Amino acid sequence: MGDVEQPQQLRTGERAERPVVRRTVKLRLYPTAEQELRLAEQGHAARALWNLLHEWYTFHAPHRWPSFKEADAAIRQARREVEWLAALPAQACQQVLKQYIHAWQAYWKGTRGRPGFHARVRRRLSVDMPQAQALKVARLNHRWGETNLTLVGRVRFRYSHELPGLGKQAPAGKITGARLVREVNGWHIVFRCALWRELPAPGDHTGSAVGLDRGVAVSIATSDPDEPYHTHKPWLSPKETERLRRLERKAARQRRAARPGQAVSRRLQRTYAQIAALRGREKRRRADWQHKVTTKLAARCALIGIEQLNVRAMTASARGTEERPGKGVAQKSGLNRVILSEGWSQLATLLEYKSAERGGMVVRVPARYTSQRCSACGEADPRNRESQAVFVCTNPECGYGPVNADVNSAYNIKTDAILAATWPRGPASLAALGSRVDGRSVPAWRKRRPRRWPRPNRQPICPEVA
Repeated sequence: MGDVEQPQQLRTGERAERPVVRRTVKLRLYPTAEQELRLAEQGHAARALWNLLHEWYTFHAPHRWPSFKEADAAIRQARREVEWLAALPAQACQQVLKQYIHAWQAYWKGTRGRPGFHARVRRRLSVDMPQAQALKVARLNHRWGETNLTLVGRVRFRYSHELPGLGKQAPAGKITGARLVREVNGWHIVFRCALWRELPAPGDHTGSAVGLDRGVAVSIATSDPDEPYHTHKPWLSPKETERLRRLERKAARQRRAARPGQAVSRRLQRTYAQIAALRGREKRRRADWQHKVTTKLAARCALIGIEQLNVRAMTASARGTEERPGKGVAQKSGLNRVILSEGWSQLATLLEYKSAERGGMVVRVPARYTSQRCSACGEADPRNRESQAVFVCTNPECGYGPVNADVNSAYNIKTDAILAATWPRGPASLAALGSRVDGRSVPAWRKRRPRRWPRPNRQPICPEVA
């Protein structure tokens, strides 16, 4: 699913003054063998066009960059003279040009890296279909649908999710475009949809507050006593994990055997494809579990507190430089792989838009001292962590514990989220914050507003703090 946009005015004659929510729906395509070859030609043509544009723009960079009009005219002329580029629809060529320009704009803003060439090997193919009228989407039955793809023909897709405007049970709205993507398990179509839907205001949710602690040993620890843990099985079975390691070692041997500057061999390409198949299976299983868990949490809780983590910095390599080499590089690389395999950033993204759909809110709180602070008395001390998994408060007046360290962190995150969402103290503070673990009241120093927090929402957002 995609991002949420604010209500906006539509074009004349299109349900004026209706709130619009932008969503994307990804469905599996089932093309024939001939259609799959045409889709592959279009995908490679789009990738090659990107590389040609990058070479052209970087060649003109010291002097003057071509304008959009000049680049579009050059593409039109090339489509008339180059046979392989004519296999790509004209609208898709324009989209490649727009995406290339947007990539440079994002680089100048500092939100993305510098654009570069797209490699043929280990690169996902994609083709953009911006015109929704040309798609002519139709639903054949409750399992199958059909759409029209330019220069390809009518292609069937698995109707596993409702699309707007198709049938009585479909949501109100329309399809505004599509994008074709080739994954390791085949081609998919990603429909861009505009739904006529008004999102509830924050505070309409009737649930309670909860704190979430994302971890490695325990995927999600919560402050909910009825369901304190959300765990999953390993994404890959032991046999699949062993096969993945064997294929990675095989790919490393094949890379070492290749000469410098030599093209990638077909055997190495086949090994890469087998590795990608296992990685894709892992990705789909992780996405399936995250969608189920986040939907349950967003439907149950009005306020969800999570830690504000910089995952990119947390998973940076500890290798260091030649002058100052790092320590514990192998251990840090293993931890980085486990953190990335849990998908912490994707989990937070799913929670945010699903909570907004239901009138809830996700509050990000500083992660500092949440694992060392006692959730009963509020005293932070590194000695409270008796071990990596057990928390025991060393304050003689408290003595809370032993408890699971992740659950204790989840209670702290919940308290901080409620404080951030309801500051300054109104009718809400003590009644909601008084019972965190064992009914003890909040110490006076915890009632003051922390210094480095972002400016919070001043309205209570859930019945627990109302």
